[in-house]
Amino acid sequence: MTQKPNPANDRIVLVTGPSGAGRSTAINALEDLGFESIDNMPLSLVPRLLEARPLDNPLALGIDIRNRDFSVPALLDMARDFAGDADGETALLYLDARADVLLRRFSETRRRHPFSGNDSPAVGVEQELALLAPLRERADVLIDTSDMSPHDLRRALTHWFSMEETGAPLISLHSFSYRRGLPQELDMAFDVRFLANPHWEADLRPLDGRDNRVSDYIQTDLRFQPFFQRVSELVLSLLPAYIDEGKAHLAIGFGCTGGKHRSVAMVEKIANTLAEAGWQVSIRHRELERRGK
Repeated sequence: MTQKPNPANDRIVLVTGPSGAGRSTAINALEDLGFESIDNMPLSLVPRLLEARPLDNPLALGIDIRNRDFSVPALLDMARDFAGDADGETALLYLDARADVLLRRFSETRRRHPFSGNDSPAVGVEQELALLAPLRERADVLIDTSDMSPHDLRRALTHWFSMEETGAPLISLHSFSYRRGLPQELDMAFDVRFLANPHWEADLRPLDGRDNRVSDYIQTDLRFQPFFQRVSELVLSLLPAYIDEGKAHLAIGFGCTGGKHRSVAMVEKIANTLAEAGWQVSIRHRELERRGK
């Protein structure tokens, strides 16, 4: 069991992702935002670091496959243990990029991929993405840098991790499939499997909840509007309490059977409602991400 962070720590960000996705840029950007940044620190030394003394600044740790004792299960355990500490804010930041982009970046720098060995960089990229898939799924903050410049990435990190007091938490809305279990990082979750299921309509099955035809079908269910109204009112009424608590990030999930139709449509509609009310909102559709959508 990994030692939990000291309660005096405000925030810990674990920065990971495939080689070439921008981890070094992220570490530097977080340092500019006031984090104490340490890159390539062995996982076994992290508990000692946190036990040694209360940190004066929030901490950003860069962890990837080059770390001496890197292990996906160990990093997942660490993130899980830290998240269980009610006195601190912890985020697993996953920097992602498409395989072709990662391959191009390695070609431009002429660096050897850490996983390629005597094989081509393409083999190394493919193997690393497969290895890190559980971390991507677990990530609290997922940033795809494929089409980002370093300046774009810095702006995204400022959006998520700036320590300037805005008075409002960042809200992330997640759609997910109950077949894969409840995402561990959620602060609250709602089950929408009781709503009319577009999966059983042949013309709607290939679509997802972002399509107006799917959303309209779900909303024909007489239970949709009362449920949506109550959930919206509940979330909006709780947000001031989270501000008073000083919470920097709030994750809300909506789950259905396959994570493709009902949960996606609900997330999109709730996101619009919160955004119209002036809240900062981001969206993650977990099952659509798995399918490359």
